[in-house]
Amino acid sequence: MPPKKAPKVGKLSLPEGDKGVVTRFPPEPSGYLHIGHSKAALLNDFFAHEQYQGGKLILRFDDTNTEKEKEEYQDAILEDVGLLGIKPDQVSYTSNYFDEIEKYCTEIIKSGKAFADDTPGDVMSQMRLAREPSVHRDDSVEDNLARWDLMRQGTDEGRRWCIRAKISHANNNAALRDPVIYRCPKNQTPHHRTGDKYKAYPTYQFACPVVDSIEGVTHALRTTEYNDQDAQYKWILKALGLRPVFIWTFSKIQFVRTLMSKRKLTKLVDAGTVSGWDDPRFPTVRGMRRRGMTIEGLREFMVSQGPSKNIVNMDWHTIWTMNKKVIDPIAGRFTAIDSKRVQCVINGAKDEPYSESKPKHAKYDLGDKKLVYSKNIVIEQEDARTFDQDEEITLMNWGNAIVRKIEYETPDDKSDIVDGVKSLGNVKSIEFDLHLEGDFKMTKKKITWLSTDQDLVLVELHTFDHLLSKDKLSEEEEEHWEDFLAANTDIVENAVADCNVADIKANDFLQFDRKGYYRCDKAATKDSPGVFFKIPTGKE
Repeated sequence: MPPKKAPKVGKLSLPEGDKGVVTRFPPEPSGYLHIGHSKAALLNDFFAHEQYQGGKLILRFDDTNTEKEKEEYQDAILEDVGLLGIKPDQVSYTSNYFDEIEKYCTEIIKSGKAFADDTPGDVMSQMRLAREPSVHRDDSVEDNLARWDLMRQGTDEGRRWCIRAKISHANNNAALRDPVIYRCPKNQTPHHRTGDKYKAYPTYQFACPVVDSIEGVTHALRTTEYNDQDAQYKWILKALGLRPVFIWTFSKIQFVRTLMSKRKLTKLVDAGTVSGWDDPRFPTVRGMRRRGMTIEGLREFMVSQGPSKNIVNMDWHTIWTMNKKVIDPIAGRFTAIDSKRVQCVINGAKDEPYSESKPKHAKYDLGDKKLVYSKNIVIEQEDARTFDQDEEITLMNWGNAIVRKIEYETPDDKSDIVDGVKSLGNVKSIEFDLHLEGDFKMTKKKITWLSTDQDLVLVELHTFDHLLSKDKLSEEEEEHWEDFLAANTDIVENAVADCNVADIKANDFLQFDRKGYYRCDKAATKDSPGVFFKIPTGKE
């Protein structure tokens, strides 16, 4: 196996990164990580552990929304981060700091830089659009503190109120129009870590800069969708007199024909449309890994995209092309013949079956495999239908052979055209004359085959397609996204493979000659076939 190469990243760097780097990846435990999250996670890890020596990465769970979060998702994210090859130096929770965040909220109210507000949400939305101030904007500090205390107690009166930062009700930047920094959930759902200890919870926009500063974060990596909120982030730190944090922005990542919405993905899982959150058609970290994406391939792609600020609907080809470079040197070559097999006899072959040791890979030392030769072989119907009488073809890894006798299943069938080649219908059997002296460079058809005088292995070969039938949905189409779900996105081909495949284990990579690269999802046993998922290579 060749040495693992570091990603080519050019001048990807952080301002003053040489003075020390502490980054954080702050997912909300409300779902499984998908490819969009993986970019943020891998970039934070790259800067903390590769680009700068002695850096630190904090995995912090942003657990401030009791209505969406579950311990199940928290545990899943820990697993997903591991699937990305990331080892955080510290795992923390925003809920660890709820006491301190409450104190900072009290301070900001006392300083006159925040106020309590009970304006109904729909009314406040209209007032914000009209750039009108809340009627409570200039209430006294004493009144605001009293209402804040009721919020913390979770009384019926307290739950009517929220706390707003007193920044600017008429600012051109909507994120600065007196945003909410503390609120009481509509229903008092117990927090999955703190139970019912707290009745009011900070917003992400308030908690994030506070905890970043407390935990010593030096560089906050944020997607460009937070650009308007960056000013709010800086205002909060300044208003509280906390240490500033440098913000480094990058674009979020989107792919064609791909669902990223947690709500939509959850609906597909609950409806049984897919096998689960690790379904190979899902853009989740575990789904992509199960389909055959490697840590190295994913990492190189994300780091190469790092500096980009443009949000584009990317094709999947680029990322799978990078992944192919990783799996090609570690994927042994084997043979599989599909269920439409044609029985063949090789005249001139040795009377008794025999085997030879052949390399699993022509370029890299992956060990040897057993190649069995005999008079009796099977080939694929798709190849057999194209043969002409007395045509010379090449049996891969053996030599040339001449077609001497073709027997069709229904000889009287009207001839048809298959891939531009005239055919007389399905082939029942073929006799070849072995012609090892023939020049394989001169033959146009080079086919795979398998001796039937070996313990052939039953396999299921899965080829997956995109879940959506359209590259990008319009806003109107998004309302009816289920109408754009593609049909038959898991195509299964039953086949037999050479005897060496019996030794393939789950998660191994291999290539079936002329079929493509596969990841073993389930190893073959005497009682059940091996299950293999085809890995895209960027050419599909």
